[in-house]
Amino acid sequence: MNDFCTRSIAETIEELHSDALQGLSAEMAQARLKQYGENKLLSKQGASVFQMFISQFKSFLVVILIAAAVISIAVREYLDGSIILAIVVLNAILGVTQENKANNALNALKELSSPLAKVWRDGSLQKIPSNLVVPGDIALLEAGDYIPADIRLLEAVNLKIDEAALTGESLPVDKNTAPLSAENAPLGDRFNSAFMGTIVTYGRGKGIVTGTGMYTQMGKIAAMLETDEEESTPLQKKLDHLGGLLGKICIAVCLLIFALGFWRHIPLLEIFMTSVSLAVAAIPEGLTVVVTVVLALGMQQMVKANAIVKHLSAVETLGSTTVICSDKTGTLTQNKMTVVRLFADAQMYQVSGTGYQRQGEITDEQGRKAANPALDHLLTGSVLCNDASYDPDQQSIIGDPTEGALLVAAAKYGITDLHSRSPRLREIPFDSDRKLMSTFHADEDQTIMYTKGSPDEILRRSSYLFRDREIVPLTDRDREAIAQVNETFAASALRVLGLAFKTSGQPETAPETAETALVFVGLAGMIDPPREEAKSAIAVCKQAGIGVKMITGDHRVTATAIANALGIEQLGPSMEGREIGELSDGQLRERVKTSSVFARVSPEHKVRLIEAIKANGNIVAMTGDGVNDAPSLKRADIGVAMGITGTDVSKEAADIVLTDDNFASIVAAVEQGRMIYSNIRKVVSYLLSCNIGEILVIFVAMLIGLPIPLFAIQLLAINLITDAFPAFALGMEAKENGLMREKPRNPSEHIINQRMRIAILFQSAALAVGALGSFSYGLVQYGELLIDGHPAVATTMCFVTLILGELLRAYASRSEKTSIFRMPFFSNAFLNKSALASIVFLCAAVYLQVLNPIFKTIPLSPDQLTVAVAFALLPMLGGELGKRVGAPQP
Repeated sequence: MNDFCTRSIAETIEELHSDALQGLSAEMAQARLKQYGENKLLSKQGASVFQMFISQFKSFLVVILIAAAVISIAVREYLDGSIILAIVVLNAILGVTQENKANNALNALKELSSPLAKVWRDGSLQKIPSNLVVPGDIALLEAGDYIPADIRLLEAVNLKIDEAALTGESLPVDKNTAPLSAENAPLGDRFNSAFMGTIVTYGRGKGIVTGTGMYTQMGKIAAMLETDEEESTPLQKKLDHLGGLLGKICIAVCLLIFALGFWRHIPLLEIFMTSVSLAVAAIPEGLTVVVTVVLALGMQQMVKANAIVKHLSAVETLGSTTVICSDKTGTLTQNKMTVVRLFADAQMYQVSGTGYQRQGEITDEQGRKAANPALDHLLTGSVLCNDASYDPDQQSIIGDPTEGALLVAAAKYGITDLHSRSPRLREIPFDSDRKLMSTFHADEDQTIMYTKGSPDEILRRSSYLFRDREIVPLTDRDREAIAQVNETFAASALRVLGLAFKTSGQPETAPETAETALVFVGLAGMIDPPREEAKSAIAVCKQAGIGVKMITGDHRVTATAIANALGIEQLGPSMEGREIGELSDGQLRERVKTSSVFARVSPEHKVRLIEAIKANGNIVAMTGDGVNDAPSLKRADIGVAMGITGTDVSKEAADIVLTDDNFASIVAAVEQGRMIYSNIRKVVSYLLSCNIGEILVIFVAMLIGLPIPLFAIQLLAINLITDAFPAFALGMEAKENGLMREKPRNPSEHIINQRMRIAILFQSAALAVGALGSFSYGLVQYGELLIDGHPAVATTMCFVTLILGELLRAYASRSEKTSIFRMPFFSNAFLNKSALASIVFLCAAVYLQVLNPIFKTIPLSPDQLTVAVAFALLPMLGGELGKRVGAPQP
């Protein structure tokens, strides 16, 4: 569609072949619907359940598992191969189920029906579904209406439109019909246009639809989302790296063993089976499913904390966040204009309470409850010269937010409905030229006119001042004092309104005569206040080493004031969108290191800022609720949208949707993410040390000429049963103290860092020593009894030692730092149950004759069992030693 904001009304109507009075005919509307399509945004088609299922098999680790299963089946080890395949399929089902649940929960947030639009068709005003609006339709706009499409205004009577969802501007924009002279004017400066998804807060208007669906400004933003490709999250990258590493280790070990066996003249089939056993030992079959389940449990916890997580890995990503970029309006602030300062009779007053709650009071500079005739006049006039309505029970307003703020302030002072006592006789509506609104009211035997609006205009038209219960002449000194107060309020990012009155016999209608010789009463300063919970949440972020940056479409002064009030650390000056556009990518990367407040930015600027911050090595979370936030939500490592006030476009673009629109929930999510990542590290460390220990057991045994200590089925049983369930339990470990006092981890750091490598080395070595010690003891003492050519007692003792050793080590693995002797031993209930279940399985596998042939075991005598248990203590002690050696040196 063409840009009509620079064209006259006549040119616009002519080009769109419409009629300002009659509108379109039904036939023309139907033809244009076929030509342009429905008035709705196209969204990227979501993945089907089958596609989600297939995507679960892209991990290199899963590919290795499938290869191991195929090899096992090829050599007729059907039970081994079937178990591996079952665990792979289970992992895929779990992943699909959780992602599908999240998508369904998100869809439930969407509106069930399309809003209606009021348009003229065939000369009559009709209400039609907004998706049927077409270019050329003549639309009626009234207070409370959502704008159904992009519109060039034909009439605008005191029309104000809230464009916060599109531009980030916190105050409604005054609209008119004059064509613009400047080409490519910013959206916030297109005063003769209305845009899809915004809302009329005041007045009425009429306009011609110039763009629908993807041809609207909102549609342009939606198109930007289509071009963004999905990026792997940090956890996905780390697990992919780990999978590749494990695959290389597996291949290398198998080749080494094959070469060793060939050198020792072992039959090829036996060498091959041994290599398969080692492949089974090298791959932690339970790792993928355990990580998936831990993340799924994290998603459930996030739902309880008012956050819907759309992707499993997003839970961990939020925990690795180093910078949170937040929109201002409605995210860091309440999106509820609130009067905070009043000035009357040369006195300053503070107004407590925020939002639309009636709780609060007005106090003077000494903290005393205010009581002043001038203040009475100021708030009385604010109620009478007002077209908004306020419901204190529902804590809501209808109408212009600034007028609603005045009603709330008056209610705190005890002034509510005055219209029955002082009915409105006449009014002079607000217009953008006068910047004033006046209303006339009956006051006993005379008429009183209240005028509110721009302080400069009020002061210019005032000749008198209400002071000490009297009307006195307004002196130059008075004017200077009032102007100074106005400047002070404005410097604090307050929107300031002035109020005056005038008494007369009869109401006048001409502004040029009525709005003169006014009696100045006072000023009201208001702001969209910060959320209290956001302030404390930002303090926690600072403590946790997480940077917070504000990115908004609002003015620089307002943004900076809100940032100061919230405690956002500012190491450098704030920036505006114009400055961002003038910088190269390299220059912008340097500026974002110090600047924390970015004002008057467009959606394109937001995306550039996100990319610049990410280019500095940060993991970036972006929060927002408007359409203008959607591209940056998509581009960020983790996008967080608001579920109540957020637009559907922003929810679709985000990874996490907050159902309570509470910024503090983000901090809780960060903490949850950190805890989950910490637990995943414990799981990875535990499982890898198990598997490496098992590799060492087989490799060392072959190297020194011992029989293979374990069968492949025993390795699978250990990996999938007695390893996996304790690993699940470690994933449910409660958070450790001081989690949010730690600095964010280095995003480039591998999941297996130096500390974990040391821990794995000590644990796997101790596990191998314990298992081989138990096997060697059984081999020396009871080596004559064989099963499939293997010493039965020695193999069973090794099996018992490995399982019990890993269970005891699971208790020691509940913390990477704290010794097991300083933790409550049985504090993890799920671990207790897992250990008990594993012990029951072990007893069944060893002492039930029906299971002995399957697991190739033999019942042990009490002496044999005692020796196996004694050797099982070594892995736990090795783990404790690893904690001490791996601890950072002071």
